[in-house]
Amino acid sequence: MKSHRLLNPISNFFRQYIASAIKLLFIGIVLSSCLIMLSGCQASAQRDDGVIRLTLWQGINPPANRDVFQKLVDKFNQTHPDIQVESIFAGALDQQLPKILAAVVGNVPPDILTFYPQLTGKFVELDAIRPLEDWLDKLPLKSEVSPNLLQEFTLEDHLWSVPLYTSNLGIFYRPQLFQKAGITQTPKTWSELREVAKKLTIDKDGNGKPEQYGILLPLGKGEWTVFNWFPFLWSAGGEIVTDNRPNLTTEAAVTALQFWQDLITDGSAKLSAPERGYEEDDFIAGRVAMQITGPWTYIMKSDVDYQVFPMPGNVTEATAIGDGNLYLMKTTPAREEAALKFLEFVLSEEFQTEWSIGTGFLPVNLKSIASPAFQQLIQEKPVLKVFLDQMPVARGRPIIAGYSSLSDSLGRAIEATLLGESPEKALQTAQNRLDLIWPEK
Repeated sequence: MKSHRLLNPISNFFRQYIASAIKLLFIGIVLSSCLIMLSGCQASAQRDDGVIRLTLWQGINPPANRDVFQKLVDKFNQTHPDIQVESIFAGALDQQLPKILAAVVGNVPPDILTFYPQLTGKFVELDAIRPLEDWLDKLPLKSEVSPNLLQEFTLEDHLWSVPLYTSNLGIFYRPQLFQKAGITQTPKTWSELREVAKKLTIDKDGNGKPEQYGILLPLGKGEWTVFNWFPFLWSAGGEIVTDNRPNLTTEAAVTALQFWQDLITDGSAKLSAPERGYEEDDFIAGRVAMQITGPWTYIMKSDVDYQVFPMPGNVTEATAIGDGNLYLMKTTPAREEAALKFLEFVLSEEFQTEWSIGTGFLPVNLKSIASPAFQQLIQEKPVLKVFLDQMPVARGRPIIAGYSSLSDSLGRAIEATLLGESPEKALQTAQNRLDLIWPEK
Protein backbone atom coordinates (compact mmCIF):
# COMPACT_ATOMS: atom_id res chain seq x y z
CA MET A 1 0.00 0.00 0.00
CA LYS A 2 1.45 3.33 -1.00
CA SER A 3 1.72 5.89 1.80
CA HIS A 4 1.66 9.65 1.59
CA ARG A 5 3.36 12.27 3.75
CA LEU A 6 2.59 15.86 4.63
CA LEU A 7 4.30 17.47 1.63
CA ASN A 8 7.29 15.28 2.44
CA PRO A 9 7.51 16.05 6.20
CA ILE A 10 10.93 17.16 7.41
CA SER A 11 12.84 14.26 8.88
CA ASN A 12 16.60 13.94 8.67
CA PHE A 13 17.67 16.95 6.67
CA PHE A 14 17.68 19.28 9.69
CA ARG A 15 20.56 17.30 11.11
CA GLN A 16 22.29 16.74 7.80
CA TYR A 17 22.50 20.31 6.60
CA ILE A 18 21.96 22.79 9.40
CA ALA A 19 23.30 21.22 12.60
CA SER A 20 26.87 21.74 11.45
CA ALA A 21 26.26 25.52 11.32
CA ILE A 22 26.68 25.59 7.55
CA LYS A 23 30.39 25.02 7.24
CA LEU A 24 32.10 27.20 4.65
CA LEU A 25 33.55 24.20 2.89
CA PHE A 26 30.09 22.70 2.44
CA ILE A 27 28.79 25.96 1.02
CA GLY A 28 31.68 26.11 -1.38
CA ILE A 29 31.00 22.61 -2.68
CA VAL A 30 27.29 23.29 -3.07
CA LEU A 31 27.93 26.63 -4.76
CA SER A 32 30.17 25.07 -7.36
CA SER A 33 27.49 22.54 -8.31
CA CYS A 34 24.43 24.79 -8.16
CA LEU A 35 25.28 28.34 -9.26
CA ILE A 36 25.06 27.61 -12.98
CA MET A 37 21.52 26.32 -12.51
CA LEU A 38 20.59 29.20 -10.21
CA SER A 39 21.96 31.83 -12.53
CA GLY A 40 20.00 30.29 -15.37
CA CYS A 41 16.78 30.57 -13.37
CA GLN A 42 17.45 34.23 -12.65
CA ALA A 43 18.53 35.01 -16.18
CA SER A 44 15.13 33.99 -17.49
CA ALA A 45 13.62 36.75 -15.37
CA GLN A 46 15.57 39.54 -17.09
CA ARG A 47 13.63 40.98 -20.04
CA ASP A 48 12.90 44.50 -21.24
CA ASP A 49 9.11 44.27 -21.66
CA GLY A 50 8.14 45.88 -18.36
CA VAL A 51 7.01 42.60 -16.84
CA ILE A 52 8.51 41.51 -13.52
CA ARG A 53 9.12 37.77 -13.66
CA LEU A 54 9.39 36.15 -10.26
CA THR A 55 10.73 32.72 -9.37
CA LEU A 56 9.03 30.68 -6.68
CA TRP A 57 10.65 27.51 -5.36
CA GLN A 58 8.43 24.84 -3.87
CA GLY A 59 8.53 21.18 -2.93
CA ILE A 60 4.82 20.47 -2.98
CA ASN A 61 3.89 16.79 -3.03
CA PRO A 62 2.07 14.67 -4.05
CA PRO A 63 1.91 15.84 -7.69
CA ALA A 64 -1.87 16.28 -7.47
CA ASN A 65 -1.37 19.02 -4.88
CA ARG A 66 1.31 20.57 -7.06
CA ASP A 67 -1.20 20.73 -9.92
CA VAL A 68 -3.68 22.58 -7.70
CA PHE A 69 -0.98 25.08 -6.78
CA GLN A 70 0.02 25.58 -10.41
CA LYS A 71 -3.56 26.33 -11.42
CA LEU A 72 -3.70 29.02 -8.77
CA VAL A 73 -0.36 30.48 -9.89
CA ASP A 74 -1.73 30.57 -13.44
CA LYS A 75 -4.82 32.40 -12.18
CA PHE A 76 -2.62 35.03 -10.51
CA ASN A 77 -0.57 35.48 -13.67
CA GLN A 78 -3.70 35.95 -15.78
CA THR A 79 -4.93 38.75 -13.52
CA HIS A 80 -1.51 40.41 -13.09
CA PRO A 81 -0.06 40.88 -16.59
CA ASP A 82 2.76 43.04 -15.20
CA ILE A 83 3.85 40.28 -12.76
CA GLN A 84 4.48 36.71 -13.81
CA VAL A 85 5.30 34.05 -11.23
CA GLU A 86 7.14 30.92 -12.32
CA SER A 87 6.53 28.08 -9.86
CA ILE A 88 9.54 25.74 -9.89
CA PHE A 89 9.45 22.32 -8.25
CA ALA A 90 12.90 22.29 -6.70
CA GLY A 91 12.71 18.70 -5.49
CA ALA A 92 11.85 17.19 -2.14
CA LEU A 93 12.52 19.52 0.77
CA ASP A 94 15.62 17.64 1.91
CA GLN A 95 16.98 18.08 -1.62
CA GLN A 96 16.11 21.77 -1.73
CA LEU A 97 18.04 23.00 1.28
CA PRO A 98 21.54 22.88 -0.27
CA LYS A 99 20.22 24.79 -3.30
CA ILE A 100 18.60 27.38 -1.07
CA LEU A 101 21.77 27.92 0.97
CA ALA A 102 23.83 28.14 -2.19
CA ALA A 103 21.39 30.62 -3.70
CA VAL A 104 21.50 32.84 -0.62
CA VAL A 105 25.31 32.82 -0.39
CA GLY A 106 25.64 33.28 -4.15
CA ASN A 107 23.16 36.20 -4.12
CA VAL A 108 20.81 34.49 -6.60
CA PRO A 109 17.88 33.46 -4.37
CA PRO A 110 14.36 32.81 -5.61
CA ASP A 111 11.94 35.66 -5.02
CA ILE A 112 9.54 33.49 -3.02
CA LEU A 113 10.21 30.27 -1.15
CA THR A 114 7.70 27.78 0.23
CA PHE A 115 9.16 25.75 3.05
CA TYR A 116 8.61 25.07 6.77
CA PRO A 117 8.56 27.65 9.58
CA GLN A 118 11.14 25.78 11.65
CA LEU A 119 13.90 27.14 9.38
CA THR A 120 12.96 30.75 10.12
CA GLY A 121 15.67 31.38 12.69
CA LYS A 122 18.38 30.07 10.37
CA PHE A 123 17.18 32.22 7.47
CA VAL A 124 17.13 35.26 9.77
CA GLU A 125 20.72 34.51 10.80
CA LEU A 126 21.67 34.40 7.13
CA ASP A 127 19.87 37.73 6.52
CA ALA A 128 18.04 35.98 3.67
CA ILE A 129 14.40 36.96 4.26
CA ARG A 130 12.34 40.11 4.73
CA PRO A 131 10.09 40.74 7.75
CA LEU A 132 6.46 41.13 6.77
CA GLU A 133 4.61 42.72 9.68
CA ASP A 134 4.67 46.30 8.29
CA TRP A 135 3.25 45.10 4.98
CA LEU A 136 0.58 42.90 6.50
CA ASP A 137 -0.50 45.50 9.07
CA LYS A 138 -1.57 47.76 6.19
CA LEU A 139 -3.79 45.14 4.58
CA PRO A 140 -7.47 44.74 5.51
CA LEU A 141 -6.82 41.09 4.67
CA LYS A 142 -4.92 40.65 7.95
CA SER A 143 -8.15 40.37 9.92
CA GLU A 144 -9.13 37.36 7.79
CA VAL A 145 -6.02 35.30 8.67
CA SER A 146 -6.12 32.98 11.69
CA PRO A 147 -4.28 34.96 14.41
CA ASN A 148 -2.56 31.98 16.06
CA LEU A 149 -0.89 31.11 12.75
CA LEU A 150 0.68 34.54 12.47
CA GLN A 151 1.90 34.25 16.04
CA GLU A 152 3.66 30.99 15.21
CA PHE A 153 5.59 32.71 12.39
CA THR A 154 6.78 35.54 14.65
CA LEU A 155 10.32 35.63 16.00
CA GLU A 156 11.77 38.51 18.03
CA ASP A 157 8.72 40.67 17.31
CA HIS A 158 8.97 40.25 13.53
CA LEU A 159 6.65 38.28 11.26
CA TRP A 160 9.01 36.40 8.95
CA SER A 161 6.62 34.48 6.71
CA VAL A 162 2.95 33.91 5.95
CA PRO A 163 1.03 30.62 5.96
CA LEU A 164 0.34 28.72 2.76
CA TYR A 165 -1.77 26.08 4.50
CA THR A 166 -2.43 24.73 7.94
CA SER A 167 -3.52 21.53 9.65
CA ASN A 168 -2.90 19.76 12.93
CA LEU A 169 -2.55 16.36 14.52
CA GLY A 170 -5.43 14.21 15.70
CA ILE A 171 -5.88 10.50 16.29
CA PHE A 172 -7.42 8.44 13.51
CA TYR A 173 -9.17 5.27 14.64
CA ARG A 174 -10.98 2.26 13.19
CA PRO A 175 -14.62 2.36 14.44
CA GLN A 176 -15.23 -1.32 13.66
CA LEU A 177 -12.29 -2.34 15.86
CA PHE A 178 -13.57 -0.08 18.65
CA GLN A 179 -17.00 -1.69 18.36
CA LYS A 180 -15.58 -5.23 18.49
CA ALA A 181 -13.63 -4.29 21.64
CA GLY A 182 -16.80 -2.92 23.26
CA ILE A 183 -15.52 0.66 23.29
CA THR A 184 -18.36 3.17 22.96
CA GLN A 185 -16.56 6.42 23.86
CA THR A 186 -13.40 7.86 22.36
CA PRO A 187 -10.73 8.79 24.94
CA LYS A 188 -10.47 12.39 26.12
CA THR A 189 -7.59 12.02 28.59
CA TRP A 190 -4.23 10.26 28.64
CA SER A 191 -5.45 7.68 31.14
CA GLU A 192 -8.47 6.90 28.96
CA LEU A 193 -6.23 6.62 25.89
CA ARG A 194 -4.01 4.15 27.73
CA GLU A 195 -6.96 1.99 28.78
CA VAL A 196 -8.49 2.04 25.30
CA ALA A 197 -5.14 1.06 23.75
CA LYS A 198 -5.01 -1.96 26.10
CA LYS A 199 -8.50 -3.09 25.11
CA LEU A 200 -7.64 -2.77 21.43
CA THR A 201 -4.52 -4.92 21.73
CA ILE A 202 -5.44 -8.48 20.84
CA ASP A 203 -3.39 -11.68 20.64
CA LYS A 204 -5.74 -13.62 18.37
CA ASP A 205 -3.82 -16.90 18.19
CA GLY A 206 -2.46 -16.96 21.73
CA ASN A 207 1.21 -17.04 20.72
CA GLY A 208 2.10 -14.12 22.99
CA LYS A 209 2.44 -11.64 20.13
CA PRO A 210 -0.55 -9.42 19.33
CA GLU A 211 -1.84 -9.37 15.78
CA GLN A 212 -3.61 -6.11 16.61
CA TYR A 213 -2.17 -3.24 18.64
CA GLY A 214 -3.97 -0.31 20.16
CA ILE A 215 -1.85 2.48 18.71
CA LEU A 216 1.16 3.11 16.47
CA LEU A 217 4.05 5.17 17.85
CA PRO A 218 6.71 6.57 15.49
CA LEU A 219 10.13 5.08 16.13
CA GLY A 220 13.05 7.25 15.07
CA LYS A 221 14.86 10.43 15.89
CA GLY A 222 13.65 12.42 12.88
CA GLU A 223 11.27 15.34 12.79
CA TRP A 224 8.13 13.25 12.28
CA THR A 225 8.71 11.60 15.67
CA VAL A 226 9.37 14.94 17.34
CA PHE A 227 6.31 16.46 15.66
CA ASN A 228 4.10 13.65 17.00
CA TRP A 229 5.47 14.02 20.52
CA PHE A 230 5.03 17.79 20.92
CA PRO A 231 1.27 17.64 21.66
CA PHE A 232 2.02 15.40 24.66
CA LEU A 233 4.68 17.81 25.95
CA TRP A 234 2.31 20.77 25.70
CA SER A 235 -0.59 18.78 27.11
CA ALA A 236 1.56 18.07 30.16
CA GLY A 237 2.02 21.82 30.55
CA GLY A 238 5.59 21.83 29.30
CA GLU A 239 7.96 23.82 27.11
CA ILE A 240 11.40 22.92 25.81
CA VAL A 241 12.69 26.44 25.07
CA THR A 242 13.25 29.12 27.71
CA ASP A 243 14.70 32.48 26.63
CA ASN A 244 15.80 30.94 23.32
CA ARG A 245 17.69 28.16 25.09
CA PRO A 246 16.80 24.46 25.21
CA ASN A 247 15.42 23.12 28.47
CA LEU A 248 14.66 19.44 27.97
CA THR A 249 14.77 18.06 31.51
CA THR A 250 11.56 19.58 32.82
CA GLU A 251 9.01 17.55 34.75
CA ALA A 252 6.51 17.93 31.91
CA ALA A 253 8.96 16.58 29.33
CA VAL A 254 9.67 13.56 31.53
CA THR A 255 5.93 13.02 32.05
CA ALA A 256 5.21 13.13 28.31
CA LEU A 257 8.02 10.71 27.47
CA GLN A 258 7.02 8.43 30.34
CA PHE A 259 3.51 8.19 28.90
CA TRP A 260 4.84 6.97 25.56
CA GLN A 261 7.05 4.45 27.36
CA ASP A 262 4.06 3.29 29.42
CA LEU A 263 2.20 2.46 26.21
CA ILE A 264 5.17 0.34 25.12
CA THR A 265 5.45 -1.31 28.55
CA ASP A 266 1.74 -2.15 28.45
CA GLY A 267 2.35 -3.93 25.16
CA SER A 268 -0.43 -1.90 23.54
CA ALA A 269 1.69 0.26 21.22
CA LYS A 270 3.39 -0.93 18.07
CA LEU A 271 6.56 0.84 17.01
CA SER A 272 6.78 1.88 13.39
CA ALA A 273 9.71 0.94 11.21
CA PRO A 274 12.60 3.35 11.93
CA GLU A 275 11.87 6.83 10.55
CA ARG A 276 8.67 5.55 8.89
CA GLY A 277 6.11 6.59 11.48
CA TYR A 278 4.08 8.51 8.91
CA GLU A 279 3.20 5.35 6.97
CA GLU A 280 -0.42 4.19 7.31
CA ASP A 281 -0.07 0.56 6.16
CA ASP A 282 -0.59 -0.96 9.63
CA PHE A 283 -3.66 1.17 10.24
CA ILE A 284 -5.23 0.35 6.90
CA ALA A 285 -4.50 -3.35 7.35
CA GLY A 286 -6.03 -3.34 10.84
CA ARG A 287 -2.77 -4.17 12.61
CA VAL A 288 -3.16 -1.00 14.70
CA ALA A 289 -6.46 0.59 15.72
CA MET A 290 -5.22 4.16 16.26
CA GLN A 291 -2.63 6.40 14.61
CA ILE A 292 -1.52 9.98 15.20
CA THR A 293 -1.61 11.97 11.96
CA GLY A 294 -3.45 14.79 10.20
CA PRO A 295 -5.98 15.44 7.43
CA TRP A 296 -3.29 15.17 4.75
CA THR A 297 -3.17 11.42 5.34
CA TYR A 298 -3.83 8.83 2.66
CA ILE A 299 -6.25 7.22 5.12
CA MET A 300 -8.86 9.79 4.06
CA LYS A 301 -8.53 8.63 0.47
CA SER A 302 -8.64 4.93 1.31
CA ASP A 303 -11.75 2.75 1.50
CA VAL A 304 -11.25 1.60 5.12
CA ASP A 305 -13.58 2.67 7.90
CA TYR A 306 -12.10 5.51 9.92
CA GLN A 307 -12.97 8.37 12.22
CA VAL A 308 -10.92 10.95 14.13
CA PHE A 309 -10.89 12.21 17.70
CA PRO A 310 -8.95 15.16 19.16
CA MET A 311 -5.62 14.69 20.88
CA PRO A 312 -6.42 13.59 24.47
CA GLY A 313 -5.45 16.01 27.21
CA ASN A 314 -3.57 15.77 30.47
CA VAL A 315 -3.02 19.10 32.24
CA THR A 316 -4.45 20.88 29.23
CA GLU A 317 -5.53 20.21 25.65
CA ALA A 318 -2.98 20.70 22.88
CA THR A 319 -2.06 19.66 19.39
CA ALA A 320 0.74 20.49 16.96
CA ILE A 321 0.29 22.56 13.84
CA GLY A 322 1.43 20.99 10.58
CA ASP A 323 1.87 23.89 8.23
CA GLY A 324 3.74 25.27 5.26
CA ASN A 325 4.68 28.88 4.70
CA LEU A 326 6.02 31.37 2.20
CA TYR A 327 9.16 33.45 2.71
CA LEU A 328 9.86 36.72 0.91
CA MET A 329 13.52 36.43 -0.01
CA LYS A 330 15.76 39.50 -0.12
CA THR A 331 16.19 40.62 -3.72
CA THR A 332 15.39 44.15 -4.93
CA PRO A 333 12.67 46.58 -3.82
CA ALA A 334 10.75 46.25 -7.11
CA ARG A 335 10.85 42.46 -7.08
CA GLU A 336 9.93 42.28 -3.40
CA GLU A 337 6.94 44.59 -3.95
CA ALA A 338 5.75 42.39 -6.80
CA ALA A 339 6.23 39.24 -4.72
CA LEU A 340 4.12 40.72 -1.94
CA LYS A 341 1.18 40.92 -4.32
CA PHE A 342 1.42 37.17 -4.81
CA LEU A 343 1.62 36.60 -1.05
CA GLU A 344 -1.51 38.69 -0.67
CA PHE A 345 -3.24 36.47 -3.23
CA VAL A 346 -2.18 33.34 -1.32
CA LEU A 347 -3.80 34.65 1.86
CA SER A 348 -7.04 35.54 0.08
CA GLU A 349 -10.34 33.74 0.45
CA GLU A 350 -10.26 32.83 -3.25
CA PHE A 351 -6.88 31.10 -3.10
CA GLN A 352 -7.40 29.40 0.24
CA THR A 353 -10.81 27.98 -0.65
CA GLU A 354 -9.65 26.45 -3.93
CA TRP A 355 -6.36 25.23 -2.45
CA SER A 356 -7.98 23.63 0.60
CA ILE A 357 -10.72 21.89 -1.34
CA GLY A 358 -8.15 20.59 -3.82
CA THR A 359 -5.62 19.35 -1.27
CA GLY A 360 -7.40 18.58 2.01
CA PHE A 361 -5.51 21.13 4.09
CA LEU A 362 -7.34 23.62 6.28
CA PRO A 363 -7.71 27.20 5.05
CA VAL A 364 -5.71 29.91 6.77
CA ASN A 365 -8.36 32.46 5.78
CA LEU A 366 -11.38 32.68 8.10
CA LYS A 367 -13.72 33.72 5.29
CA SER A 368 -12.60 30.68 3.33
CA ILE A 369 -13.51 28.44 6.27
CA ALA A 370 -17.00 29.98 6.32
CA SER A 371 -17.44 29.82 2.54
CA PRO A 372 -20.25 27.64 1.14
CA ALA A 373 -17.74 25.64 -0.89
CA PHE A 374 -15.60 24.70 2.12
CA GLN A 375 -18.62 24.08 4.32
CA GLN A 376 -19.84 21.67 1.66
CA LEU A 377 -16.49 19.86 1.89
CA ILE A 378 -16.97 19.52 5.65
CA GLN A 379 -20.36 17.97 5.00
CA GLU A 380 -18.68 15.45 2.71
CA LYS A 381 -15.71 14.89 5.05
CA PRO A 382 -16.95 15.66 8.57
CA VAL A 383 -13.67 14.58 10.18
CA LEU A 384 -12.25 17.92 9.02
CA LYS A 385 -14.32 19.58 11.72
CA VAL A 386 -12.23 17.81 14.36
CA PHE A 387 -9.12 19.57 13.07
CA LEU A 388 -10.90 22.91 12.70
CA ASP A 389 -12.18 22.68 16.27
CA GLN A 390 -8.65 21.94 17.51
CA MET A 391 -7.11 25.04 15.93
CA PRO A 392 -7.55 27.22 19.06
CA VAL A 393 -5.31 24.82 21.01
CA ALA A 394 -2.92 24.11 18.12
CA ARG A 395 0.67 25.29 18.48
CA GLY A 396 3.70 25.48 16.24
CA ARG A 397 7.12 24.08 16.96
CA PRO A 398 9.89 26.56 17.83
CA ILE A 399 11.34 28.61 14.97
CA ILE A 400 14.55 29.65 16.73
CA ALA A 401 17.85 29.44 14.85
CA GLY A 402 19.02 26.36 16.74
CA TYR A 403 15.86 24.32 16.25
CA SER A 404 17.59 21.78 14.03
CA SER A 405 20.07 20.87 16.78
CA LEU A 406 17.31 20.91 19.38
CA SER A 407 15.12 18.63 17.26
CA ASP A 408 18.00 16.23 16.64
CA SER A 409 18.82 15.88 20.35
CA LEU A 410 15.17 15.65 21.36
CA GLY A 411 14.52 13.04 18.68
CA ARG A 412 17.39 10.94 20.00
CA ALA A 413 15.92 11.15 23.51
CA ILE A 414 12.48 10.06 22.30
CA GLU A 415 13.94 7.17 20.34
CA ALA A 416 16.06 6.03 23.28
CA THR A 417 13.03 6.11 25.57
CA LEU A 418 10.93 4.06 23.15
CA LEU A 419 13.74 1.49 23.11
CA GLY A 420 13.88 1.23 26.91
CA GLU A 421 16.01 4.08 28.27
CA SER A 422 14.52 5.96 31.22
CA PRO A 423 13.01 9.32 30.19
CA GLU A 424 15.09 11.15 32.77
CA LYS A 425 18.38 9.73 31.51
CA ALA A 426 17.48 10.14 27.84
CA LEU A 427 16.49 13.79 28.28
CA GLN A 428 19.54 14.58 30.42
CA THR A 429 21.84 13.09 27.79
CA ALA A 430 20.12 15.20 25.15
CA GLN A 431 20.42 18.31 27.30
CA ASN A 432 24.12 17.70 27.91
CA ARG A 433 24.66 17.41 24.15
CA LEU A 434 22.87 20.68 23.52
CA ASP A 435 24.73 22.50 26.31
CA LEU A 436 28.00 21.70 24.54
CA ILE A 437 26.98 23.26 21.23
CA TRP A 438 24.46 25.94 22.15
CA PRO A 439 25.88 29.45 21.73
CA GLU A 440 26.21 31.65 24.78
CA LYS A 441 24.03 34.72 25.01
